[in-house]
Amino acid sequence: MPFKLTVNGKSATVDAPADMPLLWVLRDILSLRGTKYGCGIGQCGACTVHLNGRAVRSCLTPVSAAANAKVTTIEGLSPDGTHPLQVAWQEIDVPQCGYCQAGQIMSAAALLATTPKPKDAEIDAAMNGNLCRCGTYLCIREAIQKAATLTATGAAKPAEGTQTSEASQGSKNNRNPRNGRNGTGNKQ
Repeated sequence: MPFKLTVNGKSATVDAPADMPLLWVLRDILSLRGTKYGCGIGQCGACTVHLNGRAVRSCLTPVSAAANAKVTTIEGLSPDGTHPLQVAWQEIDVPQCGYCQAGQIMSAAALLATTPKPKDAEIDAAMNGNLCRCGTYLCIREAIQKAATLTATGAAKPAEGTQTSEASQGSKNNRNPRNGRNGTGNKQ
């Protein structure tokens, strides 16, 4: 059955069963592979996208629910990686394995859209459904706070040298290759 979608600001018509998860429409039909499959039961948050500005689990959302709605994926957050969250993620060097990061960023973007200056408890509540098997929760919180500051000051462009991850440039300032942090998320 054909469904009209607006994905990342572009119209698309997809021919898919009404109950096909939006995740598979995005990945397999539209070739937008930034959104990840994690658990398939809406518990991990790796598949988070925005549906009319609200964070939803695309593994549980049927394509029929997205018809005539605005869908935003990680690819649509910013065409050039200058969204404040993407900048903060790079500057804080959040990812370790990186698998959950698209879902983490999309959940954080939904939070900042409604709560521009979130407190720690608000961040924790909003991010509660997003699992990170590497345990970078404290780094994620720090990056969300930084993104809020970048948004408030209008300084969303990447800082010098953050176009590539510091982790890919080797150890910088004697930082641990695992984001310069020990297992608790604290900087070493």
